Parts: sequence; C-alpha cells; structure tokens
Amino acid sequence: MKYQSRKKALILLADGTIFYGKAVGKEGSAFGEVCFNTGMTGYQEIFTDPSYFGQLMVTTNAHIGNYGVNNNEVESNSVKIAGLICKNFSYEFSREKSDGSLEEFFENNNLMAISDVDTRALVSYIRDNGAMNAVISTEVDNIDGLKKQLAEVPNMDGLELASKVSTKEPYYFGEENANYKIAAVDIGIKKNILRNLAKRDAYIKVFPYDATFEELVAWNPDGYFLSNGPGDPEPLKAAQLVAKKVIENDLPLFGICLGHQVIAQANGISTYKMHNGHRGINHPVKNLETGRGEITSQNHGFAVNREEAEQHQDFEITHLHLNDGTVAGMKMKNKNCFSVQYHPEASPGPHDSSYLFDEFIENIKKAKQ
Repeated sequence: MKYQSRKKALILLADGTIFYGKAVGKEGSAFGEVCFNTGMTGYQEIFTDPSYFGQLMVTTNAHIGNYGVNNNEVESNSVKIAGLICKNFSYEFSREKSDGSLEEFFENNNLMAISDVDTRALVSYIRDNGAMNAVISTEVDNIDGLKKQLAEVPNMDGLELASKVSTKEPYYFGEENANYKIAAVDIGIKKNILRNLAKRDAYIKVFPYDATFEELVAWNPDGYFLSNGPGDPEPLKAAQLVAKKVIENDLPLFGICLGHQVIAQANGISTYKMHNGHRGINHPVKNLETGRGEITSQNHGFAVNREEAEQHQDFEITHLHLNDGTVAGMKMKNKNCFSVQYHPEASPGPHDSSYLFDEFIENIKKAKQ
C-alpha cells in the first residue's frame, strides 16, 4: 500500500524551474536552500549536521535509507535539514546495528522528503545555475501560491543561522579530570568534533554562539575552539570578537569550517558565498606544508577570499582545495592560531585529516609549558 498511495510532489526552484517526484511520507511544503551532497554513505550524519540547517538536501547516491539508522550516528539532537530530495527511498533496510528505518526517523522528526526525482538532472541544473532557494511540496496544483511563499524566503547570503542551532546554556563534554581544558564556541558544533577532542585527553566546555571572551576565559581553559555551523559568517560579530581577543592574547585557537571563516572575518579577510559550495566526502585537499594530499569531508557554502588571505601579512595559507583552488586551511605566522575549511572529525573512510586535532593538542601543550 505504501507504494501505491504515495502522493505526487514537486520541487520548485527560485528561478521557476520545476522537477517532479513523490512524497515519502509527510505531506505539505518545506522551504530552504537547495544543495547537493555527493557522499555514498553517511546520510544520517548529513541530516543531523547543524551546518545543513535550513537546506533542502539532494543526495546524489541512488539509494537512501537502505542501511536504516543508528542512534549513535547523529551529529546533534535533531534533524537539521529542511527536507530531503532523493532518487530511491528505501523503506526496507538491512544492517545488524540498525535501530530502525529512515522512514520512522523522518516521521519522529516531522521531516518532509520526496523521492523518485531525476536527481541527476536536478544536480546538473544546480551545478550550472548555483545553489538557490526552493520548495518541496505536495501542493502540485498551487504553483502560483508556492512561488509567492518562496519569494519571501530569505537568501543564505547575509543570513545568521548560528543562533538557531547553538546551545542555549553552556554544557560539558568528556572526562572532568582530563589533562586539557578546551572552551568551544558552539556556532553549530558536531558531536564527533567533541568526541575527537575528548579522546585526546580534553575536557570541553561548550558555550553558546554569543558567549563573550570574558565568559570563556573565566573557566580558565588551555585552548579555544570555534566550531562549524550554518549560514553566513559575516553577521557573527560576537564569535569574531572572541576570535580577535583570543588571538590578541596569543592563546591556542583552532577553527573548523564556519569557525575558519569567523577567524578570517575577525582579521579583516572577507568571505563570499560560493556558486555551489562543497558538500561531500571525497574532496581533495593539498597540505602545502607537507606536500601531501588529503581526501576530506566538506560541507560549506561560503569560502575565505584567497587573494586577501595571501596578501595578509599575518596569515599563511596551509591547505588548498585541489578542484577549484579555494582556501582550505590557514594559520597565523606569529600567533597560536590555525583553521581549516573541511571536517577532520568526519573521517569518511580515510583518516587523512585527523592529525589536525593532534596539532591543536600539541599547540596547547606548548602554550602550557
């Protein structure tokens, strides 16, 4: 019955282009920026990653849901995407360690999804025309009404979203008697980042997105961390001020993804919205210091201005994205600060980038000595 009774659904892009499919479960409409992820696996981590807040996710892999869900494979406390667009949605699943189906997971999180979409055509279209706002809906006879609603959805450029996903109150992660204390600013932090820091003998206090430097320093941490997250880094003035003051005091600072962009903004290096962004688990990056290549997991729609970073007297670019030459990492020449545009905690098969956490701990050790 499940297959016969599924309602027709559509994807309406901001430029008026329409693609058709079928509703997976929930009916209605969901709005957001449409973008695609090229990962073959890891759909549950993608759906719960705070960096994807407010986005309609197109998965390029042909089958989604075929290995179910596992309660330990979430990156936050809820689904963060605005909706899912896929080719084949698997109602049946097969994996010994599954805790249930993706269908149940979506029902519990009240998430809309549509399948039976020509995702190859849709991804090709987005690739050529750029990420843009869209709506997925079962209201296939109300296109004019959907167009009006879609016109009112704010663009991602200039949009502050960290406040929507950040913790409201500080909390702790790891063993209290660990050797190192790290203050982390949550502008959309993933659980796996906290796990990676904790397993390196760190006790982490996670602060809200708008925490002040004075609040962080009062805990007397050994190092400071700026997390990943959604939206535009430019409006995040509180996090930029924290970065500025940590750098001024030459305290160990590490930024990932949105945190990397915040560090750039705090130092007068601009960021810009990319045509498509980088979203997938197979992005090639070159470490300019070692000459080695890394296969990385990435998820961002903004990037640091390479020309400005190259011209900044205090910064050195340490990593470059090999597909398009964008800045994938940088460090300060005379301060204890570095950052990367990708996700070393994701380890999508290769663990090429996990050394970055070790580097951060080494920086903390040196500062303590």
